[in-house]
Amino acid sequence: MFAPSPVVSEDQRYRLALQSLASGVAIIDLQGRWLDVNHALSRWLGSDEKALRGQPVALSFPPADAAAVQACLAALAAGHAPSTAWPDRYRGSDGGLFQARTDVALVRDDDGVPCCLVLQLHDAEVPSAGAQPGTEPALRQALAERDATVHALARQQEVFAYGISHDLRAPLRAIESFSALLDRPAAALDEAGRGYVQRIRAAAARMGGLIDALLDLSRVDRVALAPEPVDLGLLAGLAVAELQESEPGRAVELDVAPELVAFGDERQLRMLVTQLLHNAWKFSADRDRVRIEVLGERDGDLLRVSVRDHGSGFDMRYAEKLFEPFQRLHGPEQGSGNGLGLAIARRIVERHGGRLWAESEPGAGSTFGFDLPVAANPSTERKA
Repeated sequence: MFAPSPVVSEDQRYRLALQSLASGVAIIDLQGRWLDVNHALSRWLGSDEKALRGQPVALSFPPADAAAVQACLAALAAGHAPSTAWPDRYRGSDGGLFQARTDVALVRDDDGVPCCLVLQLHDAEVPSAGAQPGTEPALRQALAERDATVHALARQQEVFAYGISHDLRAPLRAIESFSALLDRPAAALDEAGRGYVQRIRAAAARMGGLIDALLDLSRVDRVALAPEPVDLGLLAGLAVAELQESEPGRAVELDVAPELVAFGDERQLRMLVTQLLHNAWKFSADRDRVRIEVLGERDGDLLRVSVRDHGSGFDMRYAEKLFEPFQRLHGPEQGSGNGLGLAIARRIVERHGGRLWAESEPGAGSTFGFDLPVAANPSTERKA
């Protein structure tokens, strides 16, 4: 005798069935965003189910594969066979890559109108009919070991970040405090001694800035994204206002295009815009007026943005060095910073499935361009 079935709604049955599946399953809307994911898929991607919902699917892939994913989704949503193969490399929330086979199908309503897509993930290697017994458990064991290694590396990164923020700051605070005492008018120091103290304080300030930048670089990869519509033009205005407050004597001309609304993590995009605007400001130090243009245009599902200054510029032969940590093309007297700003900016863009590039001419200024997912309705959805 079977026990009576509990009374549940049709929607509850659907959700319970979806969550009970051992394979990763998701529902995707026709714009290529996660609508619903089950527990298995969220474990594959290393992200909370709520955090995934609403994110562009392309963000779960390496930047080099994002365009192929978008093309496949667009073709399937239109009822066509994709012209490119679905990539087999996925990216977890920690930035690590893993391989998986993917099945994606179009779902139509009772009238035959496309309404969504359904996706299912499988192990990248499935044993064939002639495979030796125990192959699949061995593969699962290897996957579990890889996951454990990834989690251990993430934990080490957290410990490293804590060490930077705590253990390095303690001696730095002592240096700043005692040098400040020596820098008072009452201190019995001659002119040379006061100069030495000022150098010590300036070096301590640079060290503090370097610690902050290292923490920012560490957080870029560790913090889960919370995508939403973000007004990049408004962020640019806020960044320039902060720069003017720090140097009120400098004249500035900021030209921002309208409707620069991207879909991404507000905190990280604020950091991205701030880094690029600070960069433009620093390398315009020899100009009577700082002139910065923030332009953009929509290209399909992407927002292509450029930040142009009219400052000192650089030699394009060394452009790739700009995005490597601690690499500098200018000396401190030309405004060079800690060498981490553009590395942070590139990681933020890559985490959003885009790329960052540079164009420049010595003495004529520089342009930094990047791609981000565009907000669904830039004219009405805004976030600062």
